[in-house]
Amino acid sequence: MVEQHPTSSVADIAACTMAAAHRRDHEHRAAGDHCHPHVVEVVHLGPQAVCVCHDCRLDSGFLPRREAEVMAAGHRQLTRDVSVRLRSA
Repeated sequence: MVEQHPTSSVADIAACTMAAAHRRDHEHRAAGDHCHPHVVEVVHLGPQAVCVCHDCRLDSGFLPRREAEVMAAGHRQLTRDVSVRLRSA
């Protein structure tokens, strides 16, 4: 017998996965001391994905997979020399 999970449970699992990505061990001592380029990760969740910047401590929210990948690449490019906060979609 296959157990069916309501949509809210799937969303809860995705939210927990996203929160875990934020808690990774990527800490800086000073508030302005960021890596350049920023450490950006794309967390794939089926056809959706979340772009997570560990330096900004922000994420894009759920996006189509390709949009999240493009956002991550763009954010890395923008932060090669200076810190720029990740913009949410």
